Amino acid sequence: MASALLEQDYDKDVKVDLSIWKRLFQYAFRYKKNTTILIVINILIAIVDIIYPLMSRYAIDTFIEGETTKGLPFFVVLYLCLIAFQAFGVYLFVARAGRIEMDVSYDIRQEGFRKLQELSFSFYDKTAVGYLMARMVSDVGRLSEMIAWSIVDLLWALTYVIGVTAAMLVLNWKLALLVLTVIPPLAVISMYFRKKILKYQRRVRKTNSRITGAFNEGIMGAMTTKTLVREEANYSEFRELTGEMRKTSIRAAVLSAMFMPIVMFLGSIGTGLALYRGGHAVLIGTLTWGTLSAFISYTMNFFEPVQQIAGILAELQSAQASAERVISLIDTPCEIVDTPEVIAKYGDSFNPKRENWERIRGEVEFKHVSFAYKGGEKVLTDFNLHVEAGETIALVGETGAGKSTIVNLVCRFYEPTEGQVLIDGKDYRERSQLWLQDSLGYVLQTPHLFSGTIADNIRYGRKDASDEEVRAAARMVHAEDFILKQEHGYDTEVGEGGVRLSTGEKQLISFARVILADPRIFVLDEATSSIDTETEQLIQDAITKVLQNRTSFIVAHRLSTIRNADRILVIRGGKITESGTHRELLNLHGYYYDLYTTQFREEAANEILS
Repeated sequence: MASALLEQDYDKDVKVDLSIWKRLFQYAFRYKKNTTILIVINILIAIVDIIYPLMSRYAIDTFIEGETTKGLPFFVVLYLCLIAFQAFGVYLFVARAGRIEMDVSYDIRQEGFRKLQELSFSFYDKTAVGYLMARMVSDVGRLSEMIAWSIVDLLWALTYVIGVTAAMLVLNWKLALLVLTVIPPLAVISMYFRKKILKYQRRVRKTNSRITGAFNEGIMGAMTTKTLVREEANYSEFRELTGEMRKTSIRAAVLSAMFMPIVMFLGSIGTGLALYRGGHAVLIGTLTWGTLSAFISYTMNFFEPVQQIAGILAELQSAQASAERVISLIDTPCEIVDTPEVIAKYGDSFNPKRENWERIRGEVEFKHVSFAYKGGEKVLTDFNLHVEAGETIALVGETGAGKSTIVNLVCRFYEPTEGQVLIDGKDYRERSQLWLQDSLGYVLQTPHLFSGTIADNIRYGRKDASDEEVRAAARMVHAEDFILKQEHGYDTEVGEGGVRLSTGEKQLISFARVILADPRIFVLDEATSSIDTETEQLIQDAITKVLQNRTSFIVAHRLSTIRNADRILVIRGGKITESGTHRELLNLHGYYYDLYTTQFREEAANEILS
């Protein structure tokens, strides 16, 4: 939903929103020294460009028309000084603009990444990875380049146009006004082409984001593609997508190609008018050759910055969509936030005040909790549950019954829409998110490993852990056997997402990582479903030891893994329909009994067949 809303920005026919660009320029003005130097240098370079024709006018009228060399050496030295100054100014401009581009890009990406760390779990449920990658990579790069180069070029162009206009009016106001009559049609044509180019540029950006998402899905879903023999269909869909981008890009390029010659043509008309009327004035003696030369130089160069201004404004407008998307991501509100009072006492995710954190014992209580995902039906209604510290709770039920919702509420990935979740008798909204999540251990059905070594991934749960502690955690979940068989043991690189390991091996490492973190509350969400039966039994033995005196929630499909739970809850339609130990629920001959006996028969049959 979030991505869908944000993607609409591509298609909005909006004008340049100065408030958004003001926000972006604040990044540049964090580096006041470089930005100030850049602005001053550009203005000075524009002034020097304006002076050159005046120098030529003086030389023609004084040295050529006046047939004298008096003052020529000083003139030559002054002219060379202007050239040297301009060369040095261009050097400073390139150096400072490049530095600002990198600094702005760095700052925006830093803030964007920080925001992604802060955003609630629900944000990632609704936002495509391709969308986020496009925003933080291509959009940020484009905006930082515009701020450092295009906008500064716009400043030079404006200074030059204003200065040249003033110079021409001073030299001969009648001739200047004649030349400037070309400006109104040029403005009309620029506005027309800018609107058309913007339309296609927005389509290009939208399609580019979809292509990024298609690449991501193609890579992440490679196995599914192979097993479903979807290669040809996927290629056809991708070819259609890239074909759309190619067609739209060509239209935008054709419009740009048409726009530039039209501007040059109008500029040539201005030069022709200056030459015609100015030449006539020279012949009748009302205008000097030097002044005419200056006018010709000004008119020939005048429309280049005008053309540049039109191009930059068009680029600015086409980049409006990128600016909106980047700023909207940075400004995306977190659905789960701590109150100012909580932050003042407990800190936030980046500045925790651990000295004020109360130790978590692990008592969890749901009090009249109702929950609904945004835009969806209620998953839980008036749900009540009390879990003692150290108790192991297993959740079973049909898909969509609310099991994962319950554990996500325990972890505060979501918050109740009604009611309270209490940790150790206190509403967890009275404590910081980090306070709770620092004491959580969450093992997912599909484990995620980070690029790096096996040891790095286990230590991810506690960065200060010693090598022996890492090995002890691996031994506890019986992961060391396969780790030592790797070429480099604990120093073996796992690859991006752990691609060099099997799913079961990744799961064992994720178990070791959680155990090393020593959490007070465990959540195991189908955590053993990817492990063979023998390894599962070994892990079950380890979990039994690890979960002692710790509160744990186990969402399980394999009912054999939860027989030792203190309580098993059958969740149906967001409510607890059965509750008790494994033996008590079997004696009820209800839903759990039917589920268990059916699964037992299937497992037994599979064992016989195998």
